[in-house]
Amino acid sequence: MTLHPATTMGPVHLTVADLDRSVRFYEARLGFKTRRREGAVASLGAGGDDVLVLTESGRARRVPGTTGLYHFAVLVPSRIELAHSLRRLVETDTVMQGFADHGVSEALYLADPDGNGIEIYRDRPRADWPFSGGGLRMGTDPLDTDDLLREPNDSADRWTGLAAETRIGHVHLHVSQLADAERFYVDVLGFAVMQRYARTALFVSAGGYHHHIGLNTWAGVGAPPPPEGAIGLRHFVVRLPHEAAIGEVEQRLRAAPAAVETADGDLMVRDPAHNVIRFTSRP
Repeated sequence: MTLHPATTMGPVHLTVADLDRSVRFYEARLGFKTRRREGAVASLGAGGDDVLVLTESGRARRVPGTTGLYHFAVLVPSRIELAHSLRRLVETDTVMQGFADHGVSEALYLADPDGNGIEIYRDRPRADWPFSGGGLRMGTDPLDTDDLLREPNDSADRWTGLAAETRIGHVHLHVSQLADAERFYVDVLGFAVMQRYARTALFVSAGGYHHHIGLNTWAGVGAPPPPEGAIGLRHFVVRLPHEAAIGEVEQRLRAAPAAVETADGDLMVRDPAHNVIRFTSRP
């Protein structure tokens, strides 16, 4: 069985070392708004939903060479909004890690103060996505940033942050074994393979999207999971359209078998690399 085609991504939950520092970064440079803050936890968004949830751990540290987050990807609703984001990053002297035209999308890459990878991107219309031999072909061509900055700038002098429709478009994960990850995400969960990359990365999705989840072994084949409390990914949310779709996923997980936990009607499961996924049907 395949995952429901209306599947989308929900908020990404991260561990950070200094909540005040992280909130300042995400508000001032990326344009998030803090929706709630209670103790060591802050929930950030752009419109009516959480997009990012940050939890502070004063003893947290980065542990390289482990599984976990490669980057989370913030999807803005238009090319104009991507241009607004780039202008803001330039205005705030934010260090960038790269820019890319993937054919299906245009993307900006950077990291937060803890080194958590971030992609900000906009999708091209599906009719314009490049296909070859019946398969999707995402590339890594240079992004024409000069052309991007020529987009209209009606928000000059009154930038108010990310557009309300902004959400998580996908997450990209370090895994220990690509074959194990494929069996779990494709054969068990029901995602479809959209593209393979150099035998070291795999991109999977539901409903024909270019990818909801990227999987790679770039932290090393056989990489261990990070220790409890490390900086980085706590879990990410996959949103299904109704409880029946949640039930189908649960049946497949229990038949696998995989260790499944429930919380407030949601499913929690770890992939073979110990990345934690939360499935929900709540809006």
